[in-house]
Amino acid sequence: GQSFPSRPVTIVVPFAAGGPTDVLARVLGQPMSTILGQSVVIENVTGAGGSIGVGRVVRSPADGYTLSIGQLGTHVLNGAIYSLPYDLLNDLEPIALLASNPQMIVTKKAMPAKDLKELIAWLRANQDKTIVGTAGAGTPAHVSGAYLQDQLGLKFQFVPYRGAGPAIQDLIAGNIDLYFDQASNSLPHIRNNSIKAYAVTSNTRLPSAPDVPTADEAGLPGFTISVWHGLWAPKGTPKDVIDKINAAVREALSDPATRQKLADLGQDIPPPDLQTPPGLAGFQKAEADKWWPIIRAANIKAQ
Repeated sequence: GQSFPSRPVTIVVPFAAGGPTDVLARVLGQPMSTILGQSVVIENVTGAGGSIGVGRVVRSPADGYTLSIGQLGTHVLNGAIYSLPYDLLNDLEPIALLASNPQMIVTKKAMPAKDLKELIAWLRANQDKTIVGTAGAGTPAHVSGAYLQDQLGLKFQFVPYRGAGPAIQDLIAGNIDLYFDQASNSLPHIRNNSIKAYAVTSNTRLPSAPDVPTADEAGLPGFTISVWHGLWAPKGTPKDVIDKINAAVREALSDPATRQKLADLGQDIPPPDLQTPPGLAGFQKAEADKWWPIIRAANIKAQ
């Protein structure tokens, strides 16, 4: 047989075009296609919080030609939210952790609050009519909102969208009040002054948005959530194929132009030990151990 790859490789994005997962896939797909010597095709397969797109890859031939890009929501949270026909920790072969991105607490432009403390006061006064967008039931945006709701002892109305792209458009239009968005998705709209940012859910400020305080600094101590992305192949994909894709990913992540694009999006590139199949496997398992009990305690279910 011909050596891998002898034809185009498809990366299945489980969300709508234009969202942060889609953008990351396209940023990495370009250098990977050059390194592999074959086109890298991005295919958007939406629905059910990303679980339909992941399922497509689980059922694909284990030959390395169909890959799953996903994140905290699709490859961890969904395991506690949906009754999935596959096992997230065992039915896919990890390839590499790609990048991580904190959430930003963002609102419609017309929000009167000047800082996070004022926003929290506004939420307390308006909780019965506050509309919080999500990228789908159980996505990181939804879990972040439920986490805030729990921390503040409030009750919001959640409105699910088919991905971060459509949700942010409705926030810009003023149709929803609040959204937890990956920094990579929100930054262009914050810079355009079409939405407001109140805090970033990481321990340190983002170099790409130094004026936005951390949740800790702004008055919400301990509120940290990172949306990381990884790449997987179907279970049983040969080790030499996994190794070849992993090498292409690592070379792409070390490319200065790619690193700059990711930095501009507020994406952090993981250390080399996490850019390996065992690194991603261990990281994914640790995240499941952390988040599954929180989701079950909050009784978050697929809508």
